[in-house]
Amino acid sequence: MRMLLAGAGAVGDSILRILKVRDPKAEWLEFVLVCDYSAKRAAEVAKRLGEPERFCPCRLDAMDTKAAEALIRDYRIDFVMDAAPPFASNRIFDAAYAAGADYASMGTWSVPMESPAYGIGIENSYTEPMTKYNFDRFEAWKERGQMAVICLGIDPGVVNVFAKYAALHLFDVIREVHVKDGGNLCEPEADPDTVVFGFNVWTVLDEVMNPNVEYDEERGGFLVEKAFAGQEKFMMPEGVGENTLVKVEHEEVVTLPRYLGAYGLKRATFKISLDENLITALKVIDKLGLRSLHPVEVNGVKVVPRDVVAACAPQPKDIGDEMVGKMLVGVHCIGEKDGKRKEYFLYQPFDNQKSLRDWGMQAVVVQTGFGAALAIELIGKGIWREAGVYSPEYFAPEPYLRLMEESGFEYHIIEMPLSGRG
Repeated sequence: MRMLLAGAGAVGDSILRILKVRDPKAEWLEFVLVCDYSAKRAAEVAKRLGEPERFCPCRLDAMDTKAAEALIRDYRIDFVMDAAPPFASNRIFDAAYAAGADYASMGTWSVPMESPAYGIGIENSYTEPMTKYNFDRFEAWKERGQMAVICLGIDPGVVNVFAKYAALHLFDVIREVHVKDGGNLCEPEADPDTVVFGFNVWTVLDEVMNPNVEYDEERGGFLVEKAFAGQEKFMMPEGVGENTLVKVEHEEVVTLPRYLGAYGLKRATFKISLDENLITALKVIDKLGLRSLHPVEVNGVKVVPRDVVAACAPQPKDIGDEMVGKMLVGVHCIGEKDGKRKEYFLYQPFDNQKSLRDWGMQAVVVQTGFGAALAIELIGKGIWREAGVYSPEYFAPEPYLRLMEESGFEYHIIEMPLSGRG
């Protein structure tokens, strides 16, 4: 495999570190063109990997489809890993297609309406719903024999694999899948007013503040509500404890029904635990119009408000050294087995201090990087291979889980007491 990595931020960096450990002799990952908008950042990441002939840095503006296409051709790239900010994902996706390469992404781009209608029907609140741009091009990719696998990471990504495994092995019929993203990370000596963006600032501003979406077949399909809806308390295992979760927009609620409807899936949600300081900050940013993509003039200079927020906010790659605790991400699955209702929680825990010790990076970043890296390994070895556009739950989950066990990326399955709706 000759890979182009688009986006050498914290997650992109972690993906490459993990891939190097997984394939130290370059048996299936021959070459990586490490691309970033910042040439300096690309060079830093490539240099740290220590194999200049294998990991080559390059500047790339991911919004420039023609430039990306040219690099893919010039370096004989056959696989593009998109770890760039989500607003560039469609451009990179198109560049890979045009240049004849396979493609994978961390997530997809979506565009909410200025005045969302809310209620039933995602198309009534989004001009471009998540994943639609990609799945609409399924036939074109299939006809060319190219493969795109969208939504690799921990969530979406690993949780999709968990859900498919549950559908195949834990239930006769799976009815509900509820993704829970939480943890108990904290910085003991931190200022109580500190605001922490745990992952890409652009992604937080989009998926948390966009109208949230859940899938409920009985209520008519996709239900769209305002940000921070659906608050619930959920007891996390591994000593993480009770988390307060809220719904946010996330690709799983679209991809899971697409592939698990055949197994009986009727409902899917995604909920995340958010720090109260972050929630307050996001609400203020939203009310002040600082999420806007429309330039405003300040003393004769035009600036994009969101770019200013993203530049000023603490970056994920620069935080985490003092944080203790775990990230814990999983799926609460509900269904029937042998005529009886059953509930299971399949989850992946990641300790921050262990992550810092083993990888030199915070848990949120490495947990996400692992999710993508193991999928890339399956693609690179030809185990995940099918022409068209897919998300992880399309494929057999067993090879992925074997890699998790082999690599020490632990996961657990526990049976839960019966509950109501998630």
